[in-house]
Amino acid sequence: MEDVAPAAAHPGTEKAGLVRHLSRVSRYGSVAGAQLDMGPSSHTAAISPRRAHLAVAVLCYVNLLNYMDRYTIAGVLSRIQTFFGINNSTSGLLQTVFICSFMLLAPVFGYLGDRYNRKLIMVVGLSVWLVTTLGSSFIAREEDFWLLVLMRALIGTGEASYSTIAPTIIGDLFTGTKRTLMISYFYIFIPVGSGLGYIAGSKIANATGDWRWALRLNPILGSVGLLLLLIFIPNPPRGAADSKEGVHMEQTSYCEDVRYLLKNRTFVWSTLGVTAMAFVTGALAFWTPLFLCLAQNMNMKMNGCSSDSNNSFIFGLITVATGIVGVAVGTWISRRLRDRVANADPIICAVGMLSSAPCFFLAILLASNSIAATYTFIAIGETLLSLNWAILADILLYVVVPTRRATAEALQIMVCHLLGDAGSPYLLGMISDALNKYEQQSFRSLQYSFFLCPFVGVLGGLFFLMAALYIKNDRKTAEILTAGHDPNPDVEART
Repeated sequence: MEDVAPAAAHPGTEKAGLVRHLSRVSRYGSVAGAQLDMGPSSHTAAISPRRAHLAVAVLCYVNLLNYMDRYTIAGVLSRIQTFFGINNSTSGLLQTVFICSFMLLAPVFGYLGDRYNRKLIMVVGLSVWLVTTLGSSFIAREEDFWLLVLMRALIGTGEASYSTIAPTIIGDLFTGTKRTLMISYFYIFIPVGSGLGYIAGSKIANATGDWRWALRLNPILGSVGLLLLLIFIPNPPRGAADSKEGVHMEQTSYCEDVRYLLKNRTFVWSTLGVTAMAFVTGALAFWTPLFLCLAQNMNMKMNGCSSDSNNSFIFGLITVATGIVGVAVGTWISRRLRDRVANADPIICAVGMLSSAPCFFLAILLASNSIAATYTFIAIGETLLSLNWAILADILLYVVVPTRRATAEALQIMVCHLLGDAGSPYLLGMISDALNKYEQQSFRSLQYSFFLCPFVGVLGGLFFLMAALYIKNDRKTAEILTAGHDPNPDVEART
């Protein structure tokens, strides 16, 4: 069980030893022994392997619900458009405001997550998410669309706390290949939850005849998740899994943390790659069910899209299946190659992005001729993209020192949403509405706007190839710093 985090040593000896090593070099962040950490920190007893695995199971369950909620709206989008009488660009705001609030608050929770009790922060965030999600399901009037927009923004506030902090807890419970495996379990629920969001949303709305009932399932299941979070989630010492002594580093300011991350070239290039991936997945996830419905109806010489269409259900099944296969295959390849090829992880991500781009291009191009071919290429493209989910999280964990991981997660979330899926649903909807003035055909205008996604996917692949150039050195530096040593001893000797 050497992959499970050991008990931490006494905080006084840890801090004193580290300060001796780093007093003359740039500090890299800590809260050990400081009063800021209101959790059990270095006084925590060793966490048993059984409890560590149980904690991961609970975190996976809540992550599943997060992504179910995020894409339930997309599963009932045609019903929402009909109820409120809104066009594509306006309906795209529902996802955009959610992502905007999510990304703007992620740095706040990243700062808190590197300094305060992570379990408490997640409990508060999840509570906000439950209340606002349930509240949004009681909007009854057509003129209250902007109230729904506001509620979606508040839901993003709750989710930001969880998504920023949960991976760092897993990083402090496990190390090595075991951590890679646990991270893959956590991230496999991104596509699984997204797919179930489409399925549950569309099926509940069809069964009840009301899209609002689709929004009430997740708060019910989330209440169970909140209870499990309170009971089973520990607050492990930061860096406990990366150092047998549980080394705690000297505290630094937020500005120093950010400067450190901006100098970490693997972090910068991989963040740009994740941003391109978020742009593609955000646009495809939001618009694909409606796009396929419009394609089918165009072939049948019909206008609009039926709210009883099975496209959300089918697309949800594809997303679940391809997500499981993609994450499992990506993790397996990474574990096989990492010891032999130092930069295997970003190369796998680059291959996934570059090879998915032509698949999505063909899926978009063939939609008016063959829905079956479109579904086939979507499935292949989503499988290739899903290779990256767990690998991306693992890259961040091993190239960033433990006490800056929550900040790194937060900054990556902010950038990838700001330039990625925060704007892509709205941007595609806006382009579609603009083209519709000339095409006078909803399907063609949305199809042409969709062609932007494969181009962005190619850019993402190139960004990951750049990260592959620097990952070996950046990982080694993080390991040296975590061990409490100076990565540049020659510089210290000269001083």
